[in-house]
Amino acid sequence: MKNHEYAALLMTKAMEDEYALSRLTDDSRISDEIVGFHAQQAIEKLLKAVLCEHGIAYRRTHDLAELLVLLKSSGITYPMDFDAAVELNPFAAELRYDSLPPELETKEPFDRTRFVRLVSQVRAWAEQHAKK
Repeated sequence: MKNHEYAALLMTKAMEDEYALSRLTDDSRISDEIVGFHAQQAIEKLLKAVLCEHGIAYRRTHDLAELLVLLKSSGITYPMDFDAAVELNPFAAELRYDSLPPELETKEPFDRTRFVRLVSQVRAWAEQHAKK
C-alpha cells in the first residue's frame, strides 16, 4: 500500500474514533477511560496519517509525545495546543485494563469537551497537512 493510500486509511479510521467519541461523550454511563481511549486513538491515527503522507517512518507506538516530537523534528509544525494531547497517553493501553492511576485521580476531572475539541482541531490540521 502506498503512503497516500495508507494515510487515507488512517484518516478514515481516525474519523471512526472521532465519531464514536462524539456519540459517547455526553453519556455519563460511559467511563472517562472509554472516552479518553477514543480521543487518544483518533489523535494517534491523525498524527500517523500526516507522518505517513510525508513519507516519514515512525515506530509502532501509542505515545503521542513521541509522534509530536517526530513531526517537529521532521519540520512539520503544528499548533502548540496539540501538546495537550500527551495527557491522553495513559488512555492508550493501561487504562483499558486498569482503573485510573492515582496521579490522574487526584487531578481535575477529565474534561471530555476539551478533548473532543482537540480531536476536531487535530483532524482539521491533519486534513490540510496530509494533502501534498
